[in-house]
Amino acid sequence: REHALLAFTLGVKQLIVGVNKMDSTEPPYSETRFEEIKKEVSSYIKKIGYNPVAVAFVPISGWHGDNMLEPSSKMPWFKGWAVERKEGKADGKCLIEALDAILPPSR
Repeated sequence: REHALLAFTLGVKQLIVGVNKMDSTEPPYSETRFEEIKKEVSSYIKKIGYNPVAVAFVPISGWHGDNMLEPSSKMPWFKGWAVERKEGKADGKCLIEALDAILPPSR
């Protein structure tokens, strides 16, 4: 929460939400838990001033490397992320693709 508020306050326009520790959910890699977190975080970032439609939500497990560099077979329910911005649309399956979709800031 603090990171999102600080980022917005400092003028960061683009955001990626990596939902980490998916291997620790009950049951492991739970779609229900991911959607619960996505809904809660979307609501919060909207109050701050971000448009949730322009934010990529990616379920990951940093410990096991799931959905970091390539799509994980442990989360077959995750069909990918998609964002819509003024500059256009972007989509992908894993965190590295979300990072690659960040547009460089204009000077």
